[in-house]
This record gives sequence, C-alpha cells and structure tokens, in this order.
Amino acid sequence: MRLVAEDLVARHPASSSGAAPALRGVTLRVEAGEQVAIIGPSGAGKTTLLQVFACALEPTAGRLRLDDLDPWTLPRGKLQKLRGRLFLAAQVPPLPPRQRVVTAVLAGRLPSWSLWQSLRSLVYPLVIDEAARALARFDLAEKLFERVDRLSGGERQRVGLSRSLLSPASLLLVDEPLSALDPTRAAQAIAALTSAAGDRHATLVATLHQVEFALSHFPRVIGLRDGGVAFDAPSAKVTKAQLSALYAQHEHELRAPPPMPDELPTGAPVAVHCR
Repeated sequence: MRLVAEDLVARHPASSSGAAPALRGVTLRVEAGEQVAIIGPSGAGKTTLLQVFACALEPTAGRLRLDDLDPWTLPRGKLQKLRGRLFLAAQVPPLPPRQRVVTAVLAGRLPSWSLWQSLRSLVYPLVIDEAARALARFDLAEKLFERVDRLSGGERQRVGLSRSLLSPASLLLVDEPLSALDPTRAAQAIAALTSAAGDRHATLVATLHQVEFALSHFPRVIGLRDGGVAFDAPSAKVTKAQLSALYAQHEHELRAPPPMPDELPTGAPVAVHCR
C-alpha cells in the first residue's frame, strides 16, 4: 500500500481541545512495500502519526492518501473496508487477560473472516497451525494454549506482534514493538517483522525507541521532532549530527539501552486492529 501525507496536523486523542497539535504539518511519502522506521524523542508525535495513518484518528488539517484514496471522504462502508487493509500494533497489546494465546493471535485474521468463521473460531480456534507458526517466529510456540494473563510483559508484546503475521493487511503500522524486550528478543522480533512484511510485499512503518535497531534493520529512517519531520534519509546516510540535533535535550533517550523484559505497562488495553 502506498501512503502519502501532505501537511498533516493532528492532536493526540488524549489531549485537551486547546492543546498544541502533536503533528504540525507532516509531509512524507511511503511507497508500497517500503519498510520505514520513525524515530525521535518522547512527545515527538510518533504514536499520533501512526494513528492517523491507521485511519483511527482524523487529522485536523492536511491530507492523507492511501493508494490514492482519501479515507475521510469515503462512505462509511468503504472506510471500514479500507481499515481492513490496515493493521496497527499498539505498544500495549489489547489482549483480554482470560483469553487463550491462540485466540489472541487468530484475531489478526478477523478482517478476512466472515461473522460465522469469527464466532466459530471463538469456540474452537481455526487454522491453529498458522497461529503456531506465527508464534514460533517469536519463539513462543509453546505458549499456544496458555492464558494471556499468565504471560510476562515481553511475552504479551510478542503475542501482539505474532498477530500481525496473520493479518491480511497491506499496511503494517507498529508502535514501539521492542519496548518490553531485551536485546536478543528485540533483534529476533524485528527480524521476524521485516522478513514477514517483505515476503508478502506489505508496507511496514514502525516507530522505534532503539535508534540502533532502526539504523540496522530499516533501509529508510525518518526523524520526528516537535510534530514535524526533522530528516528523512536512507539509514546509511543518517549522521551523528542529525541524531544529536534530533535528540537535543533528550540525549538520555538516544543513549539509553533497550529495556529489559516485563517493563511493558499493564494498563487498560487499547484497540489496535482497524476494521
């Protein structure tokens, strides 16, 4: 899926009506099948940008086009159909505590299933083997029938990422997918995501706190600061000066190592699959 943003302005969903916009004139273009990492300090607008791309948040100004479609001019039915082609993986996966892992992973298939298939899978999960293979990509195959509330924070995050592998979406939007993972698990997870997206020629846009992973695993990196694009360049051409300017007054975030497991917040789940 091709993505084109022109002068996007948007407020974070939790901000007050008088608050400054989280996005202030963002313009960028992502071609179908591209893999792009978005980096920047806390409060730069990264999560808000993904929510706009996922058609979960309407911009207050500017224009978004997905494969030449303007989502907010579409009739409701066509907008819902377009949302079925998008997958937004939130930093905190929306996994019901008493749900089995297999059911949580198979939720990625819902946009392509009929109502009958969806209900049937709640009683007896369909395509269990596909769920098992997706979990195996994140070294979680043995957790297939485990209850979600028995998983660690890092395991829950990897279950949420496994769901994206079963999604029929052609645009994958992943918000801070490594925030609860140690370096070894983080490398495994990002390799699984980029490989799976490449295999099906899906567009992948991921926000990352770990700058080193953005530079080593993505061919293109966008730096976001104060709601605007600070730079947009091939990862091999991103300079130390650009990174220093991007993280000025936030140097600790640039130097900070990836967090250890179980640091994932356990607050109320939020919706992630746009349908």
